[in-house]
Amino acid sequence: MKKEDMKMKMRKVMAAAGLTAVMILAGCGGNTGGDAGQTQEAEETVQENTDQTDTEESGQEESEQAEETENDQTEQSEESAGGAETSESADGAETYEDNFAVDSEAVTAFADRIKEAVAAKDLEALADLTSFPVYVGLPDTDGAVNTREDFLALGADQVFTDELLASVEEADMSGQEPSMAGFVVAGESGRPNIIFGVVDGKLAVTGINY
Repeated sequence: MKKEDMKMKMRKVMAAAGLTAVMILAGCGGNTGGDAGQTQEAEETVQENTDQTDTEESGQEESEQAEETENDQTEQSEESAGGAETSESADGAETYEDNFAVDSEAVTAFADRIKEAVAAKDLEALADLTSFPVYVGLPDTDGAVNTREDFLALGADQVFTDELLASVEEADMSGQEPSMAGFVVAGESGRPNIIFGVVDGKLAVTGINY
C-alpha cells in the first residue's frame, strides 16, 4: 500500500507540475499576443502620422504652385500693359508708339507750349521742345541744325520772323488729324509753320518752315 501511495503522490505531483507549466506557457503566450497587438497598434499610429505628414506636405506644395502660377499671371499682365501704344516713361511723361497714338488733348497741349515760346520769342524754351537735328528752313542753315547750341546761335530775331509769329498765333489745333509727317502749327495759309511729332516716344519739334 505504501508503494502504491507513493506512486499516486508522484503522479499527482507530476500532473500538478505539468499543469503549472501549461499555465505558464499560456500566460507567456497571452503576453506575447498583447505585445504583438501593442506593436501593431504602434505601427498603425506611425503610419497614420506619416500619411498625415505626407498630406500636409502635398497641400503645402499645391499652395506654393498656385502662388507661383498667380505671380506668373500677374507678371504677364504687367508686361502686356507695358506693351500698349501709349505708356508712361520713368519720369512720368507719356510716351507714344507713333503720331497716330497721340490723343487730341496731348496735341493741343504741346501746340500751346510752342505758341507760348514763339509769342515770347523765347528761343531757349523752343529749343527745349525741339529734337535735334532739326530742319529749319532759313538760308543760313542749309536746312539742318544739328545741335541745340547751333540752334541758339541762330538768334531769336532770325528764327522768330514776323510771318512766323503771325501764323503760329493764328494756329487752331482742334480737329487736326495725325499724319506720318506729324502735326502742323500754322494759320489758314499753312506757312510759315512749325511741325512736331513723336520722336523716341515723346512729342518734339521736328521742323520749322518759312
